[in-house]
Amino acid sequence: MKLHLYPLSLVFSFFLLLLRPTMSSNQHDYSDALSKSILFFEGQRSGYLPNDQRMTWRRNSGLSDGWTHNTDLTGGYYDAGDNVKFNFPMAFTTTMLAWSVIEFGELMPSSELRNSLVALRWSSNYLLKSVSQLPNRIFVQVGDPIADHNCWERPEDMDTPRTAYVVNAPNPASEVAGETAAALSAASIAFRSSDPGYSQTLLQNAVKTFQFADMYRGAYSSNDDIKNDVCPFYCDFNGFQDELLWGAAWLRKATGDESYLNYIESNREPFGASDNVDEFGWDNKVGGLNVLVSKEVIQGNMYNLEAYKASAESFICSLVPESSGPHVEYTPAGLLYKPGGSQLQHATTISFLLLVYAQYLSRSSLSLNCGTLTIPPDYLRRLAKRQVDYILGDNPMGLSYMVGYGERYPKRIHHRGSSLPSIKDHPEAIRCKDGSVYFNSTEPNPNVLIGAVVGGPGEDDKYDDDRSDFRKSEPTTYINAPFVGVLAYFAANPGSS
Repeated sequence: MKLHLYPLSLVFSFFLLLLRPTMSSNQHDYSDALSKSILFFEGQRSGYLPNDQRMTWRRNSGLSDGWTHNTDLTGGYYDAGDNVKFNFPMAFTTTMLAWSVIEFGELMPSSELRNSLVALRWSSNYLLKSVSQLPNRIFVQVGDPIADHNCWERPEDMDTPRTAYVVNAPNPASEVAGETAAALSAASIAFRSSDPGYSQTLLQNAVKTFQFADMYRGAYSSNDDIKNDVCPFYCDFNGFQDELLWGAAWLRKATGDESYLNYIESNREPFGASDNVDEFGWDNKVGGLNVLVSKEVIQGNMYNLEAYKASAESFICSLVPESSGPHVEYTPAGLLYKPGGSQLQHATTISFLLLVYAQYLSRSSLSLNCGTLTIPPDYLRRLAKRQVDYILGDNPMGLSYMVGYGERYPKRIHHRGSSLPSIKDHPEAIRCKDGSVYFNSTEPNPNVLIGAVVGGPGEDDKYDDDRSDFRKSEPTTYINAPFVGVLAYFAANPGSS
């Protein structure tokens, strides 16, 4: 992603804006937002719903997933407002839920730590099913996305093909397998103390999944048999090499195995991780990879990995408005901005990295050097807090971008289950095109998807509560997953920075 240069006057103005307390920042109930951010995942569940399901307008769905391959692929999450299970972003969601627990779980109330682990297990169980036929086969998606996107129907009523997309060796799926290996490794750490047997199962499968990713190198979106069904939805735009490094880094963290350390050290430059990257999300893992590996340098004195730390700090310095050099772009009101849709995915993932890196620095009594500036950890937390407060309502619209939080929030989100009447209120099936009347309605969604963070405003800080504008009004699991960790920190430290 291209970095943007700004006049010093604008940089300084933003710096003053950052330091000035916002109107309602001290009024936010981060604990409430945390609870709701976790609850959201119940609204995205596929499969058989448990008796303690709290999002009660949802019902069982996708119960035959995998039957064409005589494999149980029930469970997991629908990624956004559709009814498809895309494993690539689901695995990233799983990694970020696990990382949220690993870094900030000890700050969570016991009830919310439990709920976070329940949300994590819902996706990790599904990922285990998707790799159950390794070493030669991995499932990468369930549901025909083209047919699904041509319908507007509840997941409980789906009558579109529930095709299970599979990659057989020697065809490659390095990005999906690499991210799945990362997810299972991270989840194994998150469950290590509460369920050691399950943790071991996750780790054993992570090792096998990484072996598949590394042995058959290449992108799943380049496979002729499936590329038209995974693109343009979740193509591997960024290349598969970052997922290989990401998977190896998490396996290193989970196992302590020196072979993974050697892998990430020797493949950094060949795999392009030395490039200047200012992104972190479901497709590009380099920003998070650099921060994750930096812990080995900061707290483990692994100076052979110093290049990762240097890249992490270059990225973080680009977020500091008053530092010299290129800077990432912000909206006039201070929201991190990158061209494209779902703006808030950048705000939540990058805020997560800011808090994690601040934790690493604080524990070693270190600061960040950005040229001639010395940046203390609390400044990074302040940067993150500004993004959080913007999302929760400190923005020109005066709107919380988390559904169900605050007095004003989006009511017409781009989400099938939320926008269609529940089975309780409308027991008859709503078929493919029958839902169009609800999609085109200007009425608020009848079911509140509590905790969902929508795509968010444009570069002008404006947001129209429009169901058809999916780039702004559609929630995704990978926006919420890192936000769980971010909110856990601020719920425990509401007056931080």
